Amino acid sequence: MIEIAKRTGTFESYDGTSIYYEERGAGKPIILCYGLACLTNHWIHQIRYFSQNYRVIVFDYRGHHSSGTPKDHAELSVDALVKDVRALMTHLDLKQASFWGHSYGVQLLLRYYDLYPETVSNLVFINGFAKNPIHGMFGSILGPETISRVFRAFQEGYKLAPAPITQFWKAAVTNPLSIPLAALAGGFNLNLTSIKDIEVYTRGVASLDVEIFMTLFEEMMDYDGTAVLEKINAPTLIISGSKDGVTPAAHQYEMHRKIRGSELLRVPYGSHCTQLDLPEFVNLRTEKFLQQHMY
Repeated sequence: MIEIAKRTGTFESYDGTSIYYEERGAGKPIILCYGLACLTNHWIHQIRYFSQNYRVIVFDYRGHHSSGTPKDHAELSVDALVKDVRALMTHLDLKQASFWGHSYGVQLLLRYYDLYPETVSNLVFINGFAKNPIHGMFGSILGPETISRVFRAFQEGYKLAPAPITQFWKAAVTNPLSIPLAALAGGFNLNLTSIKDIEVYTRGVASLDVEIFMTLFEEMMDYDGTAVLEKINAPTLIISGSKDGVTPAAHQYEMHRKIRGSELLRVPYGSHCTQLDLPEFVNLRTEKFLQQHMY
């Protein structure tokens, strides 16, 4: 497979926040939206494969990695991120694109479709959800009330002692035990996903500002895109990992039931990061979908 050269850039979004993006290849555009606190490396296999024949675009959310952070943290919201996507489209002079979301990126794209449906050629949802994902998260190990209480306690602790909580956050995420624990919870399949890719992810999470993570995590819990599902008339492929303990299949089944004409792909052994676990399978199936539904 030929390595396609990367082109990078930045632009100012609606409120002046600098947004970083990368693009590779030429042809019909694909815009990839990663999960909360993730990074573009989560799409590494899709970028390499699809940039051979498409114009593949990735970007960092505001407050993430190479993008800027708004001075007003009220501008860290689902709607703010959606405005950034729209601004990216305008900056690149794109009328339509294929939009792919992983995990929280699916929520983001539901809101985007709600506001700008005419710009969406088709949708690919991977291990995603329309509403608060803590319901069903980690199976029966932790209930939603427990997860919510832990998060609220973490928030209160940060308000009282931001420096120690930040140190704790970074130490916990980069601890060698975090990788097997994440795998046990269904975040990765250690038999399939490269350890290098997981380590890149943990370093990326550790670099994220704790306050930004908490703000967007609360946004994620509060946003409910269920009503948008029945509005979608763009071709939609929904991918679900059979071993995903973070956003279990019930979330993807609900989306499939409510999006008319949607296709559901259940991936054996796929974790929460199915696109990293079994990239060849995911890529080939998605390529077939694009050939049938790309404008």
